[in-house]
Amino acid sequence: MEFQMIIKDFKTFNGQHCETTATGSLLYQLGIELSEPMLFGIGEGLGYVFWNMKIMDFPFIGGRIKTDLLTENICKNLNLNLEVRETSSVRKAWENVKSNIDLGKAVGLKLDCYHLAYFTSKIHFAGHYASIYGYDEALAYLNDTNQQGRDAKTSLESLALARNERGPMSSRNRSFTISKNGISPDLTAVIKKAICHNAHDFLNPPIKNLGYLGIHKTSSEIIKWFETSTDIKKDFQTSASIMERGGTGGSLFRNIYRDFLRESGELIRDNVLIQESATYAAIAKLWKEVSDLFMEIGETKSKKKVMEASALFIKLSEMERTSMLRLKEHLDRLS
Repeated sequence: MEFQMIIKDFKTFNGQHCETTATGSLLYQLGIELSEPMLFGIGEGLGYVFWNMKIMDFPFIGGRIKTDLLTENICKNLNLNLEVRETSSVRKAWENVKSNIDLGKAVGLKLDCYHLAYFTSKIHFAGHYASIYGYDEALAYLNDTNQQGRDAKTSLESLALARNERGPMSSRNRSFTISKNGISPDLTAVIKKAICHNAHDFLNPPIKNLGYLGIHKTSSEIIKWFETSTDIKKDFQTSASIMERGGTGGSLFRNIYRDFLRESGELIRDNVLIQESATYAAIAKLWKEVSDLFMEIGETKSKKKVMEASALFIKLSEMERTSMLRLKEHLDRLS
């Protein structure tokens, strides 16, 4: 009989975004059941980055804060212990995971999805997350996003490659576990603090590639990108696919934040949060228009479509700046 170690009664998390899905499944084990939008909001997850390096095939457009910070913020704001392990040793990396699973404790992993057997689109992206809740002699059993099948399996060899990959957003075989740390804080206070922190960071980015300034900067950067690209179809359509289906881009995270604001507004009876939820619904639709335009740019190679997308980035920058400012000023008045 083949050896198999599966955590009994492990409950998979039903999520659209990889890091909230991985972290949410670990919280399930602690009896903490919060919605994905609530986790994303408490994690101060809304953000923006435009990142272009010579080693990259094309620029990266991301709609959330820096990788790893979301889980760190969730644990900090919910008064939970987060234990993170990184190592350059593939053997030690697996032992860090295996020892926890053998004790019945699921583990969060940071991965390059290129190597995972269940990913049909083979693109290097080392900022992907999944939780692992079991293994046998050949396979690892993972909880991934709904798009990736939620209950996923990949070979132990491919998992090792995915964990050990180098490049943008990668970590040194990063794994993490979460445990309780005494009394849980009041959720109302947590929500208000998280929104204020998120708004402050979005409105005061340290560099012009981030936050609302990053969105505005992208309006000119995509014109340069279009003019210098050696494969417009591949570059723009792959970027659109990563944004919409890969879970990095604007509309996914704006829709999640929309739901967070609505859920929070209803929970704490705050009409301003509900109003800004409607604003983010409109913002999310415009982000979907951006990715649709990217697909058209790839198909038509039309400069006119590039200019349309550029104008949308300018509009989005101002809409998001205004909404975050309203949220922060409102909550500052209440404190």
